[in-house]
Amino acid sequence: MFSDYESYEKECDRIEKENESLLDLFEKDLRAAGLKERTIRNHLYNADFYINSFLMRIGPCSAAEGTDYVDSFLGDFFIRKCMWSTPQSVKTTAASIKKFYKSMMEHGITDKESYSFLCLTIKENLDWWQENCRIYNEPDESDSFFFF
Repeated sequence: MFSDYESYEKECDRIEKENESLLDLFEKDLRAAGLKERTIRNHLYNADFYINSFLMRIGPCSAAEGTDYVDSFLGDFFIRKCMWSTPQSVKTTAASIKKFYKSMMEHGITDKESYSFLCLTIKENLDWWQENCRIYNEPDESDSFFFF
C-alpha cells in the first residue's frame, strides 16, 4: 500500500489529526447527552483506543472505515492483547464503539448502512466475545484455546 515508511507515517499523522477532531465531536455529543464525567472519559478512552491504536495498527485505517473491523477487534485483539480485558470490559467497549459510530452517523461521517452493520455485528457476537474472553482469562481443563 505504501512505497516507503515516510509516506506511511504521513498517512498515520493525517488520520490521527482527523481522529482528534472526531473525538472532539464525540465528546460534545456525550456532554450534550448529560452523561457523567467518568462515563464520558470511559467512552472517549474506548473510542480513542479503537480508532487510534487498533485501526492504525491494521492500516492505517480511517475511523470511517472502522465499522468493518469491530469483530476483529472485540473478538480477538482486545481479548488477547489488552490485559485489562474482561467480559464486562468487552461489553462496555462495544457500547462505546457503538455510541461513537452513532455520533459519526449523525454527523454524516459514517453512513447508516455501515452503522447498522456495526450494530448487527455487536448484537450477534457480543455473547460469544464475552465467553471467549472469560475462557482466555480463566482457562480450565474443559476449555480449549485451540478453538479460540
